[in-house]
Amino acid sequence: MLSIVVEKPHQIAVIERPLLEPAAGQVRVRVRYAGICGSDLHIYHGQNPFAVYPRVIGHEFVGRIDAVGAGVDAARLGQLVAVDPVVSCGECYACSVGRPNVCNHLEVYGVHRDGGFSEAVCVPAANAYDIPESIAESCAAIIEPYAVAANVLNRTGVFPNDVALVYGAGPIGLTVVEVLKGVYGVRTIVTDRLDERLELARVCGADEVVNTGRESITDALARLGVERGPTLIIDAVCHPTILEEAVRIAAPAARIGLLGFSSEPSAIPQQELTKKELSLHASRLNCAMFPRVIEWVSKGLVRPEKIITHRVDFRDVAKAFEIVQKDPKNSCKVLLDFAPVE
Repeated sequence: MLSIVVEKPHQIAVIERPLLEPAAGQVRVRVRYAGICGSDLHIYHGQNPFAVYPRVIGHEFVGRIDAVGAGVDAARLGQLVAVDPVVSCGECYACSVGRPNVCNHLEVYGVHRDGGFSEAVCVPAANAYDIPESIAESCAAIIEPYAVAANVLNRTGVFPNDVALVYGAGPIGLTVVEVLKGVYGVRTIVTDRLDERLELARVCGADEVVNTGRESITDALARLGVERGPTLIIDAVCHPTILEEAVRIAAPAARIGLLGFSSEPSAIPQQELTKKELSLHASRLNCAMFPRVIEWVSKGLVRPEKIITHRVDFRDVAKAFEIVQKDPKNSCKVLLDFAPVE
């Protein structure tokens, strides 16, 4: 089988590797589509502290089960499945309190284990979620980023009278917007510096958009009648200054959700946190959110096709990476296509 391997930082190749057989409790998935995430690029550029090289990257993928290991029902053969990349021990403190996504022994496909940028991959059967045939394969490929959005909003909570502010109209920010609007129906404002991305935010349901390259968020909120500040803020950019600003502009009793891995510190005055009794909720990966998202997609509450802009043959992965990195105005979610050659 062919796999996309980051052999070391800045060196990627499509290479032939042995076709693996599923171990006990595993299934083998013949990959159909895989989504490119910013974290895949971080591994490629040597910016992910958790990755070990060489590594088959990719943690957003869908395919059909073509082999099962011992103990797995053979009736699963042929199922279309989306794979939750989170693997936990089930025994540490985090797992015992229902937070396996921050397990002490956490492993993630595409980071700690070889992932889905491959014609086939073996995964625990429990991580392979059946996808209804009514959901397009391309949409099912990106269940994972919607699960990330579901997780951060599960952490913060969403109330009917919330006014939400989402920093960043990249793929994750847009999945958050879709969930806020399609599932919860709250007023949602989105900021970015690219008009093209802000237009896509409108397509995903944003009520108002703000180009912070031309207008400060403080002025924009005043113009929009949100002088007391947003009650829910999601930071999908994670530059240190954004958290500082979010704390400053948030309404009393607001919640702030953080997505991302910035290693740079933020200078947050404790006085602001305490005065307004703000809640900060960090969020990593997803915590058993796949069934919830699959239900949302099947009901049409969120529509992943809105953010899919490109499909590229996986053998042209260098071209796909170039699109993601060099054309943010016209690209959002880029899928690698693993359709077999006729």
